[in-house]
Amino acid sequence: MGNMIDGHAGQQAVAAMAAFGTDVMFTLNGGHIWPLYDAARDQGMRVVDTRHEQTATFAAEAYAKLTRKPGFAALTAGPGITNGVSAITSAWFNGTPLVVMGGRAPEARWGAGSLQEFDHVPVVQSITKSAITVKDPSKAASAVHAAARLALTPHRGPTFVDFPLDVFGPSSGELPDVDECTGKGVAPDSDEVSRIVALIANAERPAFIVGSDVYWDGAWDELRAAVEHLRVPCFFNGLGRGTLPASHELSFLRTRGLLNKRADLVVVLGTPLDFRLGFGRFGSAQVAHVVDSDAQRARHVDVPTVAGDLMLVLRAFADHGGDRCSHEAWIAELRDAEMAGVAADRLLLDAASSPIKPSRIYGELGRRLADDAVVICDGGDFASYAGKFVQVQQPGNWLDTGPYGCLGNGLGYSIAARVTRPSSQVVLLLGDGAAGFSLMDADSLVRHGLPVVMVVGNNGMWGLEKHPMQAIYGWDMACDLQPQCRYDEVVRSLGGAGEMVTDPREIGPALDRGFASGVPYMVNVVTDPNDVYPRSSNLA
Repeated sequence: MGNMIDGHAGQQAVAAMAAFGTDVMFTLNGGHIWPLYDAARDQGMRVVDTRHEQTATFAAEAYAKLTRKPGFAALTAGPGITNGVSAITSAWFNGTPLVVMGGRAPEARWGAGSLQEFDHVPVVQSITKSAITVKDPSKAASAVHAAARLALTPHRGPTFVDFPLDVFGPSSGELPDVDECTGKGVAPDSDEVSRIVALIANAERPAFIVGSDVYWDGAWDELRAAVEHLRVPCFFNGLGRGTLPASHELSFLRTRGLLNKRADLVVVLGTPLDFRLGFGRFGSAQVAHVVDSDAQRARHVDVPTVAGDLMLVLRAFADHGGDRCSHEAWIAELRDAEMAGVAADRLLLDAASSPIKPSRIYGELGRRLADDAVVICDGGDFASYAGKFVQVQQPGNWLDTGPYGCLGNGLGYSIAARVTRPSSQVVLLLGDGAAGFSLMDADSLVRHGLPVVMVVGNNGMWGLEKHPMQAIYGWDMACDLQPQCRYDEVVRSLGGAGEMVTDPREIGPALDRGFASGVPYMVNVVTDPNDVYPRSSNLA
């Protein structure tokens, strides 16, 4: 039996989010959503406002990633919603439980041309699990409760609820209870589990690729138990990074190329068989797929698949009591290759050349990152180097853009990271192109007292496009940015601090000054424009 919430629909909506443990609203002020602010003020929910709705929505998504609770973005009508669409779409591709609440022109005057009168629902329907307009004020609490519950239900994703301005009149409504099954997936089919366990037991050179849904299902302890019992080496993407510490003997970062050449079985856990994973092909290896719901079964390849709660699947893997092939020779082969990769990378991480190689930045950063540091990526080639070199030790500490590849997430993710992890290092790694999307929200970091160390890899170009265009066409167009642009001065002008670095020996001291500053701090590193990231993904 639920509780009655009195006041108005905004009071109901905020109470519904708070019931799921959500304690922050991310927003940009607009008159259509003032009742939500009124409710947040009354109920003690923190409100963090930004300079652009895309940043607010990215912040809400990152809040969900960092807490595994539903993120909450409140966007005003019309352009407030459309400004948030790219971030909502990223949450859709990332499988992030995000609730976006929108203001809306009054229902009683619909069609007369009210300010920002626009039907948002058809725009966001294809990128949300549900999109509705609340027209009965007494149903506001139940509507938001249902949206949050659905957002948390595997396969997770964003939901949308908007409120006509005239629905915010005096009302009361019942708020349902949050039950213990919220966020849990269905039990997996035991025969499907047994089939994949048999494949692992009979394989000589198996590997796991661990994706974000292992994190979302909270299954990192079960993952560790399974891989230690079955002796299976692990590779990672997305929020899968950190579910097994990078320092673990069965964690591998630099030897993924061997999966195409040597593995005889690749089990993909909790991530789609998309372009990041060769669309589910790894040389001659057998591929198996473990997903959190039937909706995530791959349609473009026919591989053994089990769908269900990943915690239960991995627990079943850990409980396997039959015979299996020894994998020790395979693990030793990968470890030898990994150590050779570490030695080769050391030359890159310590590169003393000028102009600065981007890899040197990661060499200096790696010596300074604490185990609980939150690392955020926003960019193309520069952020790709982060994926190559940054070692993640704990779950939920790696925030990248995800498969949608939408730039501009960096400042929003940073805002949420500092709000939710007040005592951890928070490092934002920005390409100079990506910096142009959201750097004005350094002002939001300053206004809300949120210190973050921002590092720009400043090569004066859209490197992800320029180098491939040169390789394919022999020329490039619309790829150049301002050389040595003073992004650090932008942050200083907005109330933070920072510096530009052109000498590789000064990278480390600049990072130290940033971490010690206690303010939003930009380390603007001018890097070699001729450095080409060794990219091999088939994007299409």
